[in-house]
Amino acid sequence: MAWAPDYVTRAEVKAQLGIDTLDTEDDALIDIMITTASRAVDTETNRQFGSTSGAEVRYYRAEWRDERGVWVAVIDDTFASTVTIANGDGDAITDYQLEPRNAAAIGRPYERLVVGRDSSVVPVWADYELTVTANPWGWTATPAAIKGATRLQVNRLFARRESPYGVAGSPDLGSEIRLLAKLDPDVAVAVAGYVRARRPA
Repeated sequence: MAWAPDYVTRAEVKAQLGIDTLDTEDDALIDIMITTASRAVDTETNRQFGSTSGAEVRYYRAEWRDERGVWVAVIDDTFASTVTIANGDGDAITDYQLEPRNAAAIGRPYERLVVGRDSSVVPVWADYELTVTANPWGWTATPAAIKGATRLQVNRLFARRESPYGVAGSPDLGSEIRLLAKLDPDVAVAVAGYVRARRPA
C-alpha cells in the first residue's frame, strides 16, 4: 500500500452507484473523484491511511514539556513498535517511549515519541531536530470506516457533476437542495473517531 493512496476502488464505487462494470464511459471521471474524495478525508482527519513500503527516515522537532519533565516529538502515524532515533549530533537515542501507550492494544498507531530527562542522550540544538526511522510509517490497513466515508464522498461528488451551479432537484417540486462545497456531513461523522489533532508548526 502506498502513502496517501485512494481508499476505494473504481469497482467498489461503480457497484455502489449501480454502474455496470462494462460501462467505461465515466471511468476516468470516477478515478478523479476517488482521489479527490480520498484527499478530502485526509484533510478532514489531518492524517492519511496508507503506508510506506519499507523503512524511511523522517525528521521531527522535539519540544520540552515542563509539566511532564520530558521531550516530546509529534511524529507521523506508525504501527512500528520500535523506531531508530538520533539527535542533531547524530547520537542514537535508545531510551524513549512511543505514545499513546495503549495504541497497539486498540489497533491505533503511535503518534508521539517521548524522551525522558534522565536519558543519556537527549535532543540538542539546533532546533532540537530528531532523525527518526520507522518501518513502516502509516497504517497497515485502511479502516473500514474510512473506506465507507470515501465512498459516501464519491457519491456526493458524482451527484455534484449534474449540478454545475451547486443546486440539485426541482424548485417546482419542492425538492431543491443546495450542494455546498464541503465534506458530506455523514462523512464527517464517519471519520470523527480518526481525526488527529493539528501538529505544532
